Amino acid sequence: MDKPKGRVTLAGAGPGDPELLTIKARKRLQFADVVLHDSLISPEILALVPETARKVPVGKRYGDGQDQTARQENINSLMVRYAREGLDCVRLKAGDPFVFGRGVEEVRAMLENDIDVEVIPGISAGIAAANIFHIPITERNTTSSVLFCTGHTASYSLEQFDAVITFLKQGTPLVLYMGLKNLGIIVERLLASGLPPDLPVCAASRVSMPDQRLIRGTLDTICKLMQIKEPALPVVFLIGEHTVSIDENR
Repeated sequence: MDKPKGRVTLAGAGPGDPELLTIKARKRLQFADVVLHDSLISPEILALVPETARKVPVGKRYGDGQDQTARQENINSLMVRYAREGLDCVRLKAGDPFVFGRGVEEVRAMLENDIDVEVIPGISAGIAAANIFHIPITERNTTSSVLFCTGHTASYSLEQFDAVITFLKQGTPLVLYMGLKNLGIIVERLLASGLPPDLPVCAASRVSMPDQRLIRGTLDTICKLMQIKEPALPVVFLIGEHTVSIDENR
């Protein structure tokens, strides 16, 4: 008798609030045999996984020093193994699987191994922050584009970084993920490019969770504010002339 064929689902867990999960993601969790989850998945979301399912932590934490290539190869191997055992495997990823989440790499690995795979979108932290804190990263007749980058922006070639600066100078907001480590370098380069010191910068911490925080500053002040207020991780930054909460204008 043929062994039952398993499958892998990459599901976006959103920014943390379990009520922001899609219905489809929640259903996949409820029928999962095994869940490989990121470190940033909230306890409230993990509580939705049935007790009969295996919960396997595979995520990284800021500054944990682990080799990311080896970690990803291990995750891919686990997904392939569980699927070949005929299990329903959910790879539960913070935010959205395809927004700086290595989801593309994981889908490629499944396809290369002839594993059935589906992807369920999740709300990315930058979009959640803009909505929750009323920050208009796009607005009719004002802003028709938005730029998403990671903190590795600071390591980009000059040509790539110049493109980011050009967008900012034209009024396009920048949503910066994983930028805390390189924030000083990024701010320094933005100021050196001629962007104004009073350009608005918002730092959104633990978006959608009960202890969420928004730190408002400028290019000139945000690094000092981050040292003083020490927001909890994860943090996403929204930078640009239009990244001002509409609440501030009331």
